[in-house]
Amino acid sequence: MNTRRGAPTPPIPFGSGPRPRFAAPEVPAAVVQRLADVCPTETDPAALSEAGRDWWPLALEWAVAGVVPCIPDAVVRPRSAAEVASVMLVCSEARVPVTPAGGRSGVCGASVPVFGGVVLDLTALSGLVDVDEESLLIDVLPGTFGDVLEDELRDLHLTLGHWPQSMALSTVGGWLACRSAGQYSTRYGKIEDMVTGLDVVLADGTALTTGGRAPRSASGPDLTRLFVGSEGVLGVITSARLRVHPAPPVERRGAWGFDSFAAGLEACRRVMRRGATPAVLRLYDAVESRRSFDVDTNVLIVLDEGDEPIVDATMEVVAAECAVEALPVELVGRWLEHRNDVSALPALTRHGIVLDTIEIAARWRALPVIYADAVAALRADDRMVAASAHQSHAYTDGACLYFTWAARLAEGEDVGGEAAEAIYRRAWDEVMAVTLRHGGTLSHHHGIGLNRGRYLAGELGPGAVGVLRSLKVALDPAGILNPGKLDLPSRWGPPPWP
Repeated sequence: MNTRRGAPTPPIPFGSGPRPRFAAPEVPAAVVQRLADVCPTETDPAALSEAGRDWWPLALEWAVAGVVPCIPDAVVRPRSAAEVASVMLVCSEARVPVTPAGGRSGVCGASVPVFGGVVLDLTALSGLVDVDEESLLIDVLPGTFGDVLEDELRDLHLTLGHWPQSMALSTVGGWLACRSAGQYSTRYGKIEDMVTGLDVVLADGTALTTGGRAPRSASGPDLTRLFVGSEGVLGVITSARLRVHPAPPVERRGAWGFDSFAAGLEACRRVMRRGATPAVLRLYDAVESRRSFDVDTNVLIVLDEGDEPIVDATMEVVAAECAVEALPVELVGRWLEHRNDVSALPALTRHGIVLDTIEIAARWRALPVIYADAVAALRADDRMVAASAHQSHAYTDGACLYFTWAARLAEGEDVGGEAAEAIYRRAWDEVMAVTLRHGGTLSHHHGIGLNRGRYLAGELGPGAVGVLRSLKVALDPAGILNPGKLDLPSRWGPPPWP
């Protein structure tokens, strides 16, 4: 949980040191001084070490062993888009790698500066810039933390409707960079459904504006989509225009239990097919239902909010399509109470548990077999102590599956050592292979970052990979923006993991 409101929260204390896992070239002192002339620049060893990691679970393993993925030479904290542009110009001329970062809450290593250089901390660019209440649009800066933004909007009787588990740990810019999904996405959509336009600074300091003038513009390609999900490898987001909603006046809740996970998935599919879009439509398999709700069934929890007639009609459709005995509605409250709690993660890591979550998405017809095959593949490792899944975001054409797994190191094996890395790598390889084999997508909302990069070509195919690489060269010819991510070629060599 976030103990530093409006600022990045370290995931776990370092065991000692720390020392870097990845080697990196040194940034010349003259370049660091030029950056310090542009904006606040930090070179304190503790600050550099913190900026060298995010919430990637494997990096938590390393931290216990006194290891950080990589240590940058400077952290710069621009206070305006103009200062961002100046930073990029300095780094472009000096051919210094730049890793944009916000709350650093990502779990795939997207904000890890794998080749050192400069971390571009955007959290000083924070706050609401403009609110158009008539059109339900806001302009907001990228370093704004989610809980801070939502509190400001609620004071205006508005909501973004975006509630990721990392709400207090993540920023608007981070959401946009990896196409975040909130827990209420079935009603409000993902972040790419909320954004209408961006202000962006390119690698050479060029500033541009995309979209946002009027709804549903047909004035050429939508360049906003180019940068949403690009994880900072194509440009730096310096402002965003987002759709908001009136604060919901009504909320309804319900819960149901199914004999099988597949039966619950089918009920969710029918609900979506009929056009009902409850804010929360979450289905837990039997393992997670016992762990989270202490019941022996496959629990579906439903919550909707908004205008009363719409909410009542939605819940009526849900009840009709579930067609099973309802469970106590208090289960929804239990989920709400604990939904953002990640406090157990550091303790489990310290005690020799290697663990992670893997979210994917697929069409409805593929989801049951992906669920069965992925869980079976995880459980085939005799060190695995838990492997389960839930469905957390639903659409008319498919849904997201969110796998949770945990394995135990053997006696004598070190936390963050070779055995832990091998377990981690195998679990990811198995789930990604199952997903691609059945036509699913590698990520629904956590993004690609460093950890998933090696699988990306398997989904995109050579043609799309070629287009992505061409875009990178066109927009960042020096190759300085977040190198090592999205499996893109780098002047500093191949990605250092795995």
